[in-house]
Amino acid sequence: MAGQGPGGSTATRGGTGTVAPLDGWAVAVTREEGRWRAVAMDRDSLADLDAAISALRGLRSTGAVLGLLDVDDEFFVLVRPKPGGVALLLSDAVAALDYDVAADVLDLLRLEVPDEDEADDDPWPEGDLGMLADLGVPEDELAVLVEEIDLYPDEQLTAIARRCGFADELAKVVETAAP
Repeated sequence: MAGQGPGGSTATRGGTGTVAPLDGWAVAVTREEGRWRAVAMDRDSLADLDAAISALRGLRSTGAVLGLLDVDDEFFVLVRPKPGGVALLLSDAVAALDYDVAADVLDLLRLEVPDEDEADDDPWPEGDLGMLADLGVPEDELAVLVEEIDLYPDEQLTAIARRCGFADELAKVVETAAP
């Protein structure tokens, strides 16, 4: 499965050395003066964590800024720039075995990529589960949403967006960005 994705996005899946297209979506949300705004991010953000972080920092909002990446319908990444760094949450650490963007998240968190024998384990999140507490999603609630393995990543992100208050804005962007 080598090639380029429909949006021109490609990614090296960790450990395989092959280039594969990535499905999914990347959306940036900002909150200014009590109102949420959502915009589509470049599809390169699905494969390149640095591109996602740079795009979010480029928004230069005085309020909250958050990136939501639904990667290949396999896992999601939350990215939230903060002074002096970035808060990250990877919904499935095992995804780092197959996706460079997931491995990059673990690298920034200074965590090792799981061993191959852990690939059969249930997925587990890594990162800052408290990153949305100021937006209405406490750490324990985010943990429950992330660990709900019966939901697809887009459903988990929609539940998070609903809890934060930007589900309608997210849905509009995702619907218009769908291939």
